[in-house]
Amino acid sequence: MKNGVQKFGKFLSAMVMPNIGALIAFGFLAALFISTGWIPNERLASIHPIILQYLIPIFIASTGGKMIAGDRGRVIGGIAVCGAIASNMEITMLMAAMVMGPLAGWVIKKFDDFMADKMPAGFEMLINNFSVGILGLLLAILGYLVVGPVMSAILAVLSAGVDILVTNHVLPLVAILLEPAKVLFLNNAINHGIFTPIATEQAAEAGKSIMYMLETNPGPGLGVLIAYALFAKDQTTKDSAPGAIIIHLFGGIHEIYFPYILMNPVVIIAPIIGNMCAIFYFNIMDLGLVGPPSPGSIIAFLMMSGSSIIPNLIGVIIATVVSFVIAMPIVKMSDVKSLDAAQDEMAAMKAEAKGQAPAAVGEVKAAGDVKKVVFACDAGMGSSAMGATKFRNRIKKERPDLTVINTSVDNIPADCDVAVVQVTLVDRAAKSAPQAQMVTIGNFLADPNLDALYKQLTSEPAAAAPAPAQEEAPAAPKKAVMDKNGIKLGLKSVSKEEAIRAAGELLVEQGCVEPAYVDAMLDREKLVTTYMGMGLAIPHGTTQAKGTVKKTGIVFTQYPDGVDFGDEKAQLVIGIAGIGDEHLDLLSKIADTLDDEEVLEKMKTTTDVDWILKTLS
Repeated sequence: MKNGVQKFGKFLSAMVMPNIGALIAFGFLAALFISTGWIPNERLASIHPIILQYLIPIFIASTGGKMIAGDRGRVIGGIAVCGAIASNMEITMLMAAMVMGPLAGWVIKKFDDFMADKMPAGFEMLINNFSVGILGLLLAILGYLVVGPVMSAILAVLSAGVDILVTNHVLPLVAILLEPAKVLFLNNAINHGIFTPIATEQAAEAGKSIMYMLETNPGPGLGVLIAYALFAKDQTTKDSAPGAIIIHLFGGIHEIYFPYILMNPVVIIAPIIGNMCAIFYFNIMDLGLVGPPSPGSIIAFLMMSGSSIIPNLIGVIIATVVSFVIAMPIVKMSDVKSLDAAQDEMAAMKAEAKGQAPAAVGEVKAAGDVKKVVFACDAGMGSSAMGATKFRNRIKKERPDLTVINTSVDNIPADCDVAVVQVTLVDRAAKSAPQAQMVTIGNFLADPNLDALYKQLTSEPAAAAPAPAQEEAPAAPKKAVMDKNGIKLGLKSVSKEEAIRAAGELLVEQGCVEPAYVDAMLDREKLVTTYMGMGLAIPHGTTQAKGTVKKTGIVFTQYPDGVDFGDEKAQLVIGIAGIGDEHLDLLSKIADTLDDEEVLEKMKTTTDVDWILKTLS
């Protein structure tokens, strides 16, 4: 149930979070120009309802449609939600947008699947454009007649419930569920999936909302971190807390304090009561924020406070002091698990929150029964090769008898004992190798489930026998697959799609692939992310695109400020086009460099093309 809730909540929040900037713009407009703002201006305030009523719901619905069906989903999602918006101009249709966007994406995806082998030659553009227009119109009518009214009724019930809680001063009880839910990584789901739609509606009517403050107040976590900084018995934990305080308070990364709760779960009492006191104060003083503070930094929190900066700051201080006073004796008296253990637990929980399985699918095998581990990705040419090399290097001292190879997910060999695959590919892997233990991961380089597999395979001694020579990584490259012209350093940050396209176009320039391969690289990313972890992504084409590869080649692009790959940033985006195994030597070399943190960090910022080429040769 927890996994299901986390997955659903992540889906909801993923529609809202990319559009937080629009909500912040709406908040600033309210803070500055409405009649109760700092500098009231009726003409400029007229922008406020346009952003609220139209722009934000269309953005959210378009994002939801794109998550399901790419750019065609984005367009049809925006069309579909317009019907729901028109059904009731008195409220903001954020909840309807979260329904109409994914629904529209699903409809157009099903239509495209149906037409995949039935499209008449020469009519592709006509059918594609008319299908989006006609189906979008039908969905807009559905939104007007059904979805809009239903969502209006649901929002009315939720808003009435919140009003009852506020009027009777029992809203603080929400903290009893909210704080534990945050530690279970439901914070974004609750904040952006539930609180933000209600808060936005309230802010449209009253100019502010207390609902924006419930999850984002940094005070409850800050009190816990201060207690550890001053009174933790473990010196490592004590030394780490001041840095965590800065990241939590000013960076707004609340996840930083979750391990400090997990190492001593009784401490959860402190943020619960701290937040309850703050919410009670906010409620009594009729305070609120004009927009969502995202991330939950004290800077963003105060910027969204409008003219109530000092009163809202007092609420943060109340939460901090109460949380600290309660956490202090618990921390002083407790013998707790190590911070490292708590961080490992947190990493596993975060993997769950992202929809990744926590450990293994299928029967867990004893260490002595495992002789072959196979890393499998869609094409078997990039992600899995890197993952296999890194894991092989990690475990070879303890398990010299263990064979670690990589392959495509549909060609896992029959003698595979453990298959390591990304979560979206586990069903295909299970069909390919039903006899194997399935270990699902988020990325192939740094994942808590790889740590768990390592512990599983080294939990008992195994016979020391070298792995078969023919399945070791190739000893030396047969031909050069990278040259200076394929290395681009110091690039400015762009979107993930732009970075992948840039790598693909560089492969085209190098004469490695035909232009169609670039689109296949983007299609591959939609199937499953090519982000490897540790700031590295290796985009490459789908299996179906192998016919567009002219020769093996690898290109190296560097983005010092990073490119967003979901929740992570990649400073290195390495494009691959491979024939046979000619590229595996270089991938192995790249994997080896990941074991040297100094070399890896230098790769992310260096301006020396010759050094890059020499290091990877």
